[in-house]
Amino acid sequence: MRFTKPRDLLAAGLVAGLLAHLLLRLAYDTLPPLPTFAGFTLLVIAVVDLVLGFSLRARIRRKPGTPPVEPLTAARAVALAKASSLLGAIMAGAWAGVLIYVLPVRGEFEAADHDLVSAVVGIACAAALVGAALWLEHCCRTPDDPHLDA
Repeated sequence: MRFTKPRDLLAAGLVAGLLAHLLLRLAYDTLPPLPTFAGFTLLVIAVVDLVLGFSLRARIRRKPGTPPVEPLTAARAVALAKASSLLGAIMAGAWAGVLIYVLPVRGEFEAADHDLVSAVVGIACAAALVGAALWLEHCCRTPDDPHLDA
């Protein structure tokens, strides 16, 4: 398994953004307003990833007083990190597609002003998820990894 590359996340985000933007161009006037905190769930997952990352980092580096990490636990954490970063990239792209659509149409649709706030909240939460997931993935590197920084 290889570590997540930024280009993979960027590609996923761009595709999701394009699809979201095209969907909105076709059907925005028939959709209900987006919930303001629709992206907040991503922030909750980001917090879980951060807490897990700090916990595993100490255990993987064999800090005194911490129990060792089972290999399967570390593998599951890496899988969670990879899935979280991909989810965050896809959702950041989708929210960016919404933002790019609603910015110019704020005068045409009442819901566009509200959806603008939803898109900004969604992008911020998705970016936090990507950052937390990449941190978790970084924390799961073994201490003898030559790419590991102190």
